[in-house]
Amino acid sequence: MSQYLLKSYLNGFLLLVIACTGSLSGYVAAQTDEAQTGQAVFEVLASEIALQRGEAGLAYGTYLEMARQYKDTRLAQRAMEIGIAGGSPELALNAAKLWDSLSPASQTKPKEVLITLLVLSNRWSDAVKPAIALLRQQSPAEQENTLLQLQALLAKAKDESEALRAFYEITSTAKPAPKDPALLYTYAMSAEKIGRLDVMEKTLREILRKNPNDANSLNALGYSLADRNIKLPEAFALINKAHQLSPKDNFILDSLGWVNFRLGKNELALEQLQQAFRMKPEADIAAHTGEVLWVMGRRTEAEEMWQQGQKLDANNPTLKETLKRLKPDWSNTDQVAQGSWDGRFAVKVTGLTDAQNQGGSGGFTLTQEQLKDVLEIRNPVGGSIAKITIEPGEATLERDGQVITAIDADTLVQNALGLPLPARGLSNWLRGEVRPGGEASVERNVKGQVSKIIQDGWNLVYTWNDKNRLEKLTMTRSSNIGSIDIRLVFDQANE
Repeated sequence: MSQYLLKSYLNGFLLLVIACTGSLSGYVAAQTDEAQTGQAVFEVLASEIALQRGEAGLAYGTYLEMARQYKDTRLAQRAMEIGIAGGSPELALNAAKLWDSLSPASQTKPKEVLITLLVLSNRWSDAVKPAIALLRQQSPAEQENTLLQLQALLAKAKDESEALRAFYEITSTAKPAPKDPALLYTYAMSAEKIGRLDVMEKTLREILRKNPNDANSLNALGYSLADRNIKLPEAFALINKAHQLSPKDNFILDSLGWVNFRLGKNELALEQLQQAFRMKPEADIAAHTGEVLWVMGRRTEAEEMWQQGQKLDANNPTLKETLKRLKPDWSNTDQVAQGSWDGRFAVKVTGLTDAQNQGGSGGFTLTQEQLKDVLEIRNPVGGSIAKITIEPGEATLERDGQVITAIDADTLVQNALGLPLPARGLSNWLRGEVRPGGEASVERNVKGQVSKIIQDGWNLVYTWNDKNRLEKLTMTRSSNIGSIDIRLVFDQANE
């Protein structure tokens, strides 16, 4: 090693020592056991050196264990920072939970970080309790700032309904109520999501009292009345005013068409709804347009419009509710009542390199009871490989007498079995339905059967037999390890 490189290395190491020992200065000063103090400093230095060498997992694990052992918040915070820097949100989240639990209740920063990580991980329901605890420690101005930050993160939510329900619970605890008009509008929409129409209407009317020309609030209140088929003259006046203020807004034009439909003006309603859909195709508008066509007796056109809506967003609540009322046969198969599927699977992974190519095959049984899915995977000769139980918020895998638990079922299967088998949402897909809460697209064949679903990065292609039972399902996706191809063939013994 040259003298220059050696000097640089030693200088860097010295800076690292100073930084690490400095970060523990308060902790060291508080100790009476010099051996323990020396060990703590050594472990910190070893962790930082491991981090510099690219061994982030080792550094993270050491910091987390030390934080538990010494109950030091700075060590937990450092573990959290390593998790974030390493692109591991789950690890960062675990460390943030420890950081918050070790911190005095008066410290709000750990809670703020924990809430942000939970929300960015799309765990809005888990963020409710710490968010409420944070708001109770804050002044009204601080509360409003926290709520505005959460409002900004709603756009990143994968499950908008869950996020809005959580936002309502959190915002409802703010005392006094927020004053920001945009924040109040989001609060009103979140109240509507959980069925608190009284709160939604009261909040929207409060916004309009202060700003009578708020087009979004005019439209939201008018649409809510029209959708419930009440106070239709007022609903029309509200929506019509919103349309005059924002004539190029396709959602407001959709509301105008919908209220005219409620008023019995079907031809005018259809014209306005079709114009709104041409302006910007949306699943909500497709649902409304299809319903008007259905009532007018143009049922083939209605089905075609609903199919377009399902391609756009098969999980759209308005579209799903409309189809449940008017086209329930699109979601009915013999297997829905049974809740059980047996068959064989074959997995092929074509990697980015030849060394990454892999595959496997075997049998499976999937049984669903209420909100619990049980997936049993067998080897080609019938021996049990694993049993996966999937419930809301948790998945467990039993294998060789051991039980492993995780939040995400797909990750659990991948880590335990080395096979990229999708477990989350599988029972929905086998019914020809989309998994609730995630973006999805559905295509149908001429018989109205689901022929293709796109969700969670998977492309699913369906083959149904003459008795409307699922015969084959091909699932493909691209990933960072290459192309994944899964073929499921179903046994028909129970026909």
